Amino acid sequence: MLFKKNSYTIGLFSEFIARMYLRFYGYHILKARYITGKNTNRAEIDIIARRKNTIVFVEVKYRKTIDDAWAAITPTQSARLRRAAETFLINKHWMGDARFDVIVVCGYKIYWAKNAI
Repeated sequence: MLFKKNSYTIGLFSEFIARMYLRFYGYHILKARYITGKNTNRAEIDIIARRKNTIVFVEVKYRKTIDDAWAAITPTQSARLRRAAETFLINKHWMGDARFDVIVVCGYKIYWAKNAI
């Protein structure tokens, strides 16, 4: 066995799959697992990618069903993700477009919701 199947390693593998999926569609990965600082009440953004003049902040969820994945994204988490994204955009002096997407991995299927958060 190459790795233990626990929620942490499954999450890491799901993020890897999501990065490959984004690359396939022409996105350049800028950051993976971006954290704006410890103990700042900010969030970790799973993937930050860019395509043309748009930066995309991606939350990746692995769940057995899509409904479970959507239920895992709480309003509190959404607010923290927005604050973390604002920090990233300010630090980079970004003047282009930005959006939040969610990629859900359910077994062997991938669902990509654009402008989801």
